[in-house]
Amino acid sequence: MTDPVLYDERDDIAIITINRPEKKNTLNDAVIQGIAEGVDAAARSADVVAVVLRGAGDTLTAGYDLTAADESTWDNPYDARGPERRAGAWDPVRDYHFMGNNVRRFMKIWDCPKPVLGEIKGWAVGGATDLVLCADLLFMASDAYIGYAPSRIFGTPTTMLWVYRLGLEHAKQFLLTGRAIDAETAYRIGLVSRVCEPDELASVVEEEARRFRHIPANQLALNKLLINQAFENMGLRTSQLLGTFLDGVTRHTEEAYRWVESFDEKGFRQVIRERDAPWEDYGERR
Repeated sequence: MTDPVLYDERDDIAIITINRPEKKNTLNDAVIQGIAEGVDAAARSADVVAVVLRGAGDTLTAGYDLTAADESTWDNPYDARGPERRAGAWDPVRDYHFMGNNVRRFMKIWDCPKPVLGEIKGWAVGGATDLVLCADLLFMASDAYIGYAPSRIFGTPTTMLWVYRLGLEHAKQFLLTGRAIDAETAYRIGLVSRVCEPDELASVVEEEARRFRHIPANQLALNKLLINQAFENMGLRTSQLLGTFLDGVTRHTEEAYRWVESFDEKGFRQVIRERDAPWEDYGERR
């Protein structure tokens, strides 16, 4: 069985690769756990100065794997004593801990004492943004897109770093509509550090990561801690608590139930196309 996440150390950097290219690197429990363990390994390694997060194939990740969304296959650290749950009932506390466990693992990137560089190619959509926006620096292929289409139905950002990285106007522009952001726009609004040609992206990111060997590790760790603390003081963790809880709410509204039920009637891809159709004039695609 192929490992869902690959970890490699070379030339002073750790490279964490999401390895489900046949599934557009969609996120499941094994992938999220593999990324978290990779970040922990990089943090512990005396040979690593910085971390690169990328996806195998042509996409970073297309978000959560909604075609295999059986919660029983995911790790949930919450198992409260109480009556047996009735079929179809939503337990908001259990749901919060279920998604909160993902947020805690994503935030290992934010908390890592070493710089983490995110490599965005193809698409980074939905839950992919909850993951990659935790990185310190983002690099994007010129033909790539990033966005949170689930804000149209069936989701709110859980790590909620959009508003902190973009500010109020742009956060509302892209979260209220779910519009995809092309590379040129992402650079213009300050979401990414650099835009590269697709065939140069990996080498540019690795070269930038290796530059950190010239800065003492303690200096990097303390500066990252100081910058992050400014956002913590602005209420980042509270925003994440609310975003994670409201994500569960949006997935259990009447509209959400009917939307998911339409998968069987129309097929998953058709339902997604219909959701995104009103915004296609902005160059979006799944």
